[in-house]
Amino acid sequence: MSTRKTTSSKKTAPKPIKDAKIPTKPSKGSNIPALGTKQSSYAKAGVDVALGNRVKSGIGALVRPTHGAEVLGGIGGFGGLFRPDFKKRGVKDPVLVASVDGVGTKLKIAFATDRHDTIGADLVNHCVNDIAVTGARPLFFLDYIAAAKLDPDVLKQIISGLARACKEAGCALIGGETAQMPGLYGKGEYDLAGSITGLVERKDLLDGSRVKVGDALIGLPSNGLHTNGYSLARKVLFDLLGLKLTDRPAGLGTTIAAELLKVHRSYLPAFDKLRAMKGNPLHAAAHITGGGLIDNLPRILPKGCDAVIDPRSWKVPAIFGIIGRGGNVDPLEMYQVFNMGIGMVLVVPGKDGQRIARSLGGKIIGGISKGSGVVRFVPEPGK
Repeated sequence: MSTRKTTSSKKTAPKPIKDAKIPTKPSKGSNIPALGTKQSSYAKAGVDVALGNRVKSGIGALVRPTHGAEVLGGIGGFGGLFRPDFKKRGVKDPVLVASVDGVGTKLKIAFATDRHDTIGADLVNHCVNDIAVTGARPLFFLDYIAAAKLDPDVLKQIISGLARACKEAGCALIGGETAQMPGLYGKGEYDLAGSITGLVERKDLLDGSRVKVGDALIGLPSNGLHTNGYSLARKVLFDLLGLKLTDRPAGLGTTIAAELLKVHRSYLPAFDKLRAMKGNPLHAAAHITGGGLIDNLPRILPKGCDAVIDPRSWKVPAIFGIIGRGGNVDPLEMYQVFNMGIGMVLVVPGKDGQRIARSLGGKIIGGISKGSGVVRFVPEPGK
């Protein structure tokens, strides 16, 4: 296994031992082969340490543009160092918010298309959204990439996507891990996961406690599946309907490959706009990921409150109709597996709902009523 992490600052880094060299040839009388040679037992077992080091050699240039004054050190150590400047950020009572996630079987589409420059952005944006719903802005991100054998070009594409999304979010990519694990992954396959840490002023923390009867639900549009429901989508599109990645089904307007590789949208700009509004109008927010509207909205509902949604209030993207009809999927189940065109739901005062929705490019999709902490559709999908 090889590592790719962030080292400490130069002030604290130990001085190198003079004249220390890594041998390229075995010493006399030694049965141990030189590191990185074809005779290495580890290489014969499928893990090429020298390859791993070469693959990682250019990573610094990709991630440094995401670093600011709060990042200490460079690339290559055991841990990432981040010294938050709470004073400069204007935070008096800081709360750190952390989250971890993966991309799921959307990776299968990246493998099939041999396109890997979007999947990293998917991961970062997903994680950014997960902490944004607590009121937090991202501070730093770490990634984990594992494969049977590291491919330099693929790794560069993945990290370029990670770095691009981090820079857009004002988030530092301060470290990660790359691992070679032959026998665990198929040829050309890899896994990708990441963790994010963000910051919120305690008084601005969103935990659902401000939600009340009469509040409006604003739905912000997704641009497709984002990073959820791909196991069902692939089953229907490829196994049941027999579609190819290059096919253009009626009404879709693009190829299946392009549709399924659309980057998970970041809603951070919407949260920034809300922060700038007078009166602190945001009562709560829910990122609509796995579990759809049905399972994610209850996470922010107080006891005694239901989220009542009108599924006719927005246009569901064509891809969901193709999957639903093609797989004969129960309409209600569609709203539990997929986002159905709504990637983020905001809870705001009812009187301000329309104004805020217009300013953010969203729609009023329902409201908060008395209940038992569940989601109700009126009318129910498919009826």
